[in-house]
Amino acid sequence: MEMVLAISIGVLFGSGIWLILRPRTFQLITGLLLMSYAVNLFIFAMGRLWIDRPPITPGPAIDPAQFADPLPQALVLTAIVIGFATTALYLVIMIGARGLTGSDHVDGREPKE
Repeated sequence: MEMVLAISIGVLFGSGIWLILRPRTFQLITGLLLMSYAVNLFIFAMGRLWIDRPPITPGPAIDPAQFADPLPQALVLTAIVIGFATTALYLVIMIGARGLTGSDHVDGREPKE
């Protein structure tokens, strides 16, 4: 299972890098999204997902091996919210730049053929 997760994270990140190198702004934004999803999966996987274990609660004697670690889940949730906000900002800037230049090419103009 770990190999499947590692390969899928690598494919997501590699696809994101490939899309960032494309000449269109929408492809650039999609590449940034794929890379952020890959990083989120990586952080989540490093936190060791425990099944059927409660989060840490205060009590007299806490054994950390019996509880799930809430920190990676909180980090990923925060990263998802920030990712949505920055994606919305990127899309607004992309639409404005397309209206001003008439093209969605990253240089602002279509290449000469």
